[in-house]
Amino acid sequence: MTDVAAAIQEGVKGLFPGLLGIQFLKAEPEGVRAELTVREELCTVPGIMHGGAIMGFADTLGAVATALNLPQGAATTTIESKTNFFAPARSGVTIVGDCTPLHRGKKTMVWQTRVTVDDKLVALVTQTQMILEPRA
Repeated sequence: MTDVAAAIQEGVKGLFPGLLGIQFLKAEPEGVRAELTVREELCTVPGIMHGGAIMGFADTLGAVATALNLPQGAATTTIESKTNFFAPARSGVTIVGDCTPLHRGKKTMVWQTRVTVDDKLVALVTQTQMILEPRA
């Protein structure tokens, strides 16, 4: 875990990413890598991770990646997200998310997160983050 990833990990305690159980491995302006062990309470059909939990995992990575690229005082929010599912993530496995930039502009950023289990693609998420200017 990098120092930045450790600081982010500490910052999400008690928040949604902490509730999900996201463990940040790498966090830098060029991308974010994290993992999450699938627990029964994150599943829908017994033993299969809920799609919304996968989307929440990926959305968190894109938001963190955007935050690492923001000017001082700015914030971000997701304005669009698209998910393609390719395979189930079963209870007990660890999913890995690798989030990389597709576009880093002044008003929006677009990120793609590959969610895998043992290098097998589970989901591909593309999201757009709006950059919120600092309040005057």
